[in-house]
Amino acid sequence: MKKLLSVALCLGLLGAFGGASAWAADTLRVGIILPITGAKANFGEIEKLSFEMALQEINAAGGINGKKLEFLFEDDTGRPEVARSAAEKLITKDKVLMLGGGYGSSETFAIAGVAQQNRIPFLVNTGSDDKITEQGWEYIFRLNPPVSEYPKALESFLTEVVKPKTAAILYENTNFGTSGSQEFKAICQRLGIQVVVEEGYEHGGVDFKPILVKVKDKNPDLVYMISYVMDASLLMRQAMELRIKPKLFVGGAAGFTLPEFPKNAGKAAEKVFSATLWYQTLKYPGAMDYYNKFVATYKKDTEYHGAEAYAAAYVIADALKRAKSTSPDDIRKALSETDMMTVFGPVKFISYDKKINQNRLPTYLVQWIDGRLELVWPKELATKPYVYPIDWDAVWK
Repeated sequence: MKKLLSVALCLGLLGAFGGASAWAADTLRVGIILPITGAKANFGEIEKLSFEMALQEINAAGGINGKKLEFLFEDDTGRPEVARSAAEKLITKDKVLMLGGGYGSSETFAIAGVAQQNRIPFLVNTGSDDKITEQGWEYIFRLNPPVSEYPKALESFLTEVVKPKTAAILYENTNFGTSGSQEFKAICQRLGIQVVVEEGYEHGGVDFKPILVKVKDKNPDLVYMISYVMDASLLMRQAMELRIKPKLFVGGAAGFTLPEFPKNAGKAAEKVFSATLWYQTLKYPGAMDYYNKFVATYKKDTEYHGAEAYAAAYVIADALKRAKSTSPDDIRKALSETDMMTVFGPVKFISYDKKINQNRLPTYLVQWIDGRLELVWPKELATKPYVYPIDWDAVWK
């Protein structure tokens, strides 16, 4: 019995001092998983650069209670099985304190499962499938809105301005696309909009004309698309070639807000609307400063994906500063008590509907006008008035 008590005491001390030794380390390591290569690399790059920019600022300001914060980046290549392996490596081999990142919903869900199983906190900054925060997973936190809430601003725009009678919904056959399409279909039902076409497609296709011909035959008032950037660009280019002319084209965020969208789609991107989660002119402290610094540093634009990552870095730093130790439970508790303002907006993790540890924020509507992405709705926040009705023949001339 004495031997058993001694062993138990030793194990308890090892656990306690394990957390203490990590807290005493000069560097605090956090794993960040993003699509650095592959079809989603454009998104991964803008997020990685934003994480790195925030990290430099955090460490220049004293780090985490005087200790250096370090991000260990892993590439999920846009594949769930790779994301799962990356999470396992960071947790078991690299011994990170927590995980961050998570872009594609399928990959994010895989990472979340590993994090929960290992009882390691994971702060999601982009993966938006609703089910990610609907599993009762207490170690998973999400900074960004779920995909079901992306069209909130669009819904009011449709109600007050467009008043469409019919819609087509095109979406990528992924967790993100499927979940988003179901939620937008529910909005259409609520608003009395008849969905005349509802078609999923495989990511990375080169010919969307068979689907688009169905859309043209039905001639809907609204075409809503949930796509990553290459698919978004091709859909719009081929819609222009087929002369599909609804009252408006709307993207469900993702690929429709990236600077690469108009570069790839050309004039087919002009006057296209998109849901978005952020815009640099919003009255969040530091929002415009982040945008200007990113542009000055990297010589290119940023948008909501970058703002999500930049804000997530500061939420991670804030939680680590407040945590009583580096134990997963103490970090999880600190995250659960987060109440702060970021460039992406306020961050406070709450429970509502089926979700837990979910941040709740408004969404917005943007439009490509003269080659620039402009915030157009809500009207009181607009950087430019929206363009509607749209003469597609004149736009595509």
